[in-house]
Amino acid sequence: MAKQNHSMVTEFILTGLTENPELQLPLFLLVLGIYVFTVVGNLGMITLIGLSSPLHTPMYHLLSSLSFIDLSCSTVITPKMLVSFVTEKNVISYPECMTQLYLFVFFTISECHMLAAMAYDRYVAICSPLLYNVTMSPQVCCWMVAAVYSVGLVGAMAHTVCMLRVDFCSAYVINHYFCDLVPLLQLSCSSTFVNEVVLLCLSAFNFFLPTLTILSSYISIIASILHIRSTSGRSKAFSTCSSHISAVGIFFGSLAFMYLQPASVNSMHQSKMSSVFYTIIVPMLNPLIYSLRNRDVKFALKMFFDNKSIQLN
Repeated sequence: MAKQNHSMVTEFILTGLTENPELQLPLFLLVLGIYVFTVVGNLGMITLIGLSSPLHTPMYHLLSSLSFIDLSCSTVITPKMLVSFVTEKNVISYPECMTQLYLFVFFTISECHMLAAMAYDRYVAICSPLLYNVTMSPQVCCWMVAAVYSVGLVGAMAHTVCMLRVDFCSAYVINHYFCDLVPLLQLSCSSTFVNEVVLLCLSAFNFFLPTLTILSSYISIIASILHIRSTSGRSKAFSTCSSHISAVGIFFGSLAFMYLQPASVNSMHQSKMSSVFYTIIVPMLNPLIYSLRNRDVKFALKMFFDNKSIQLN
């Protein structure tokens, strides 16, 4: 099947986010600005956590991994998207398309489970603070990160292998700005039943398992916070969770809208708008909502620049 695909379709054309010529340049500048901010924000977060010893804790180790995932996912999608704004035909070869699909699925699934791991970390920190250093030891934290990436690798491999068996015949125009699962399946001239079953099952697993983990963690967290007598203590506990809840809502909401509905009712225009959130907006927002509202990160950033200024003087 894979050989047959290569002999029939060797490249695809990505239609991009919009075909309106008047919007091409404004969207190019907007997306370019967002991507630059995403790269600077996430690279800065990874660097700051790596260089600041006070941030060498499980919470920030997970945050550093999340920044890496966001940066990688955005880099897989955005540069090719920018090309679509400045070229008449945005061509992507069959191998490049399958590679982009694999990497996109890998980082998306990894982010789902990384957000769940971060919710569990907050649960242990608030509900069992005396056991935090034991429960979230460096070894446990490393195993959690390894498990997150392993689930992502398995899911990406399953989707990509299933996609390699699909025949595209003469259809080669992808109505999207990157090689995503649903737009590719809509081009197929062969049966996609197996692909749709795998898509539904893995999407449900990678959506509901992290969601269940996050919900159960926050139910316990809220119950513990309500038992805190100090108003300042409650406020501090809520502030450590509010950013994570915001990111989870945006990310999982857009994913559910995209993948947890039948293809027959899934408008590609709506899908593009939904995809923009978790491929472009969320990677940009995460450095803000997880760091700039965090006192520890602000203090580490201030100390970093103070040390640099002292060295220069």
